[in-house]
Amino acid sequence: MDLLNTLVDKGLRREVPTRDEALAVLATSDDELLDVVAAAGKVRRTWFGRRVKLNYLVNLKSGLCPEDCSYCSQRLGSKAEILKYTWLKPDDASKAAAAGVAGGAKRVCLVASGRGPTDKDVDRVSETIATIKEQNEGVEVCACLGLLNDGQAERLRAAGADAYNHNLNTSEATYGDICTTHDFSDRVETVQQAQAAGMSACSGLIAGMGETDADLVDVVFALRELDPDSVPVNFLIPFEGTPLAKEWNLTPQRCLRILAMVRFVCPDVEVRLAGGREVHLRSMQPLALHLVNSIFLGDYLTSEGQAGKDDLAMIADAGFEVEGTDTTTLPAHRRDTADATEPADAAAPTDADAESATVPAPSEETRRDLVAVRRRGAGTDLPPNA
Repeated sequence: MDLLNTLVDKGLRREVPTRDEALAVLATSDDELLDVVAAAGKVRRTWFGRRVKLNYLVNLKSGLCPEDCSYCSQRLGSKAEILKYTWLKPDDASKAAAAGVAGGAKRVCLVASGRGPTDKDVDRVSETIATIKEQNEGVEVCACLGLLNDGQAERLRAAGADAYNHNLNTSEATYGDICTTHDFSDRVETVQQAQAAGMSACSGLIAGMGETDADLVDVVFALRELDPDSVPVNFLIPFEGTPLAKEWNLTPQRCLRILAMVRFVCPDVEVRLAGGREVHLRSMQPLALHLVNSIFLGDYLTSEGQAGKDDLAMIADAGFEVEGTDTTTLPAHRRDTADATEPADAAAPTDADAESATVPAPSEETRRDLVAVRRRGAGTDLPPNA
């Protein structure tokens, strides 16, 4: 296809595609799906080889959030029967993190429900970061605490946070449909604060909330403009007890096209396969590794993922390898000047010879049995899934 050849050429030059080209990827047919995956896979391998970065979530504070984000099981008014607990102690958080690191995770993501941290919360998280880094040599720590106030990003950076996550989630035009307690610009501002403080920015989206192809392209182009180092792609987990519980809009093929579009728009960025992959990609998860270079290991914030050992087996069976702590994830041109003298293995092609239209309706038989509420790990007495 001329479209795919054009997109590969642009991806290898780090040139942004047009909106029409991005929309055309989402409009490709199932008959063209493997061609789309192969094309985007060439871009992925050019910048990241066959490495897969593992990330591990630690939910520091679960539930009882005052925000009304419709997709979230922790939202104000949620009736989802999730774990609810207040702040984990630093040692408990570090033990949870250590399980992920032992499973191969290179980055630990510390997440807390709420609109944003108080200054006391920042102190608490800073102590947790120090404890984790002291007990896990070489681990990266990403904080995800909501909207930041002035000076808080700098304090987190000084405490050792390597990155900060705050997702844009959906397009600016439709943001008010999923949340009324803050707006799209608040999220953009927090990402910019993290970048200004010297942290690596992590910001992504949630697909499957009833958005159009144009909405998906809008949010990915907004992310491209923000230029985060990491772009997590979540697929809505329709929790019972939330306003979007009936939104089962995704097929595995649709998910793969979305991931390919993100890779073409953000060719040299860490694209992370995040929440909902087991629910919506199901047996097609290995194909997604040809598009993303990063996944979460084990469980998510309030839902259970597949067993960590199964994640590792999937990576190996698909012909990929887990990225070690001694390897820099991003290509040399995306690193700080001080790091640019390191070997540019991440930017070297390693596998060069490898290869809204109507969205298909999902099956009438929605697989609600695939949503498993997390009952283990952080905040419980049971061992975590890693």
